[in-house]
Amino acid sequence: MPRAARNILETVGNTPLLQLERAFSDWPFTVFAKVEAFNPGGSIKDRPARAILLDAMNSGHIDHDTIVVESSSGNMGIGLAQACKYLGLRFVCVIDAKTTSQNQNLLRTYGATLSIIDKPDPESGEYLTARLRRVKELLDSYPKTFWPNQYANPRNAAAHHDTMAEIMNCLDGNLDFLFCSTSTCGTLRGCSEYLKQQGFPTRVIAVDAIGSVIFGGKVTKRVIPGHGAARCPELFRTDLAERCIHMSDWDCVVGCRRLLEKEALLVGGSSGASLMAIEKMAHEIPSGARCAVIFPDGGQRYLDTIFSDTWVLNQFGELPVVNDEEGITCHSTIFS
Repeated sequence: MPRAARNILETVGNTPLLQLERAFSDWPFTVFAKVEAFNPGGSIKDRPARAILLDAMNSGHIDHDTIVVESSSGNMGIGLAQACKYLGLRFVCVIDAKTTSQNQNLLRTYGATLSIIDKPDPESGEYLTARLRRVKELLDSYPKTFWPNQYANPRNAAAHHDTMAEIMNCLDGNLDFLFCSTSTCGTLRGCSEYLKQQGFPTRVIAVDAIGSVIFGGKVTKRVIPGHGAARCPELFRTDLAERCIHMSDWDCVVGCRRLLEKEALLVGGSSGASLMAIEKMAHEIPSGARCAVIFPDGGQRYLDTIFSDTWVLNQFGELPVVNDEEGITCHSTIFS
């Protein structure tokens, strides 16, 4: 019998693996989605947040006098804020002007102190560079600090060995393709490492953003947070995936709305991009193949963007089109 969890941090992980029966009903392969919104903080970032903090506490690197400082566009910050709240640690989260009011409110509710960057770095034009500079300033300004450094900390990647193990256990080790979106490269690296260490022949397909530099792209404007990055993270390695598929912000919107329409799944931007990446590669996937895709977060944090008709029209000038069960083409209207 399952036992009761002793605390909120013990509920992280063991998220559902869901077969997408409708989204790919016309294709001769099967797709399973790892739905990470079921983590207590609402995203896959709960896994590395817990792992990094507990490892640092157990090793004596931090105690209750330590101030945790991290840069985040949302999910990692929320995961750290929740874990810090439970562990009795003070947390300062460096965000930027693009961080949604909902995420800011969540961070404050969990007790985080926000340090807000209102202007991008003048040389690169990117907020991330400016956020990381602020992190280093804060680390120098407090007497005792700890920087989780999600872009470089190997515990970020190691936490996702469990993510991949959960998928393989559900599928009895039978998986042909893994589609994984990327930002810090923690999930991608951890899953890739696990598959190689265990000798599984699963083909790993990375899903990056157009405008991200991780897989050699050129920096351009991106409006969907948490997908891609303006700098190549230290966790990146060239052998993490056999192929990378670049998807646009528009793909994120279309994919998210399609999942809502077909599967009643409310997911975030990078999940929509991964869905569209599978569709883009569908003709290359053999009949009978098994595919898994990781959906890092839920769509509740994107109600003012991806799922807002007004925002989508302002950004792209049109709304996505979906095909209903009767084959009628219609606009995927959500709300204004």
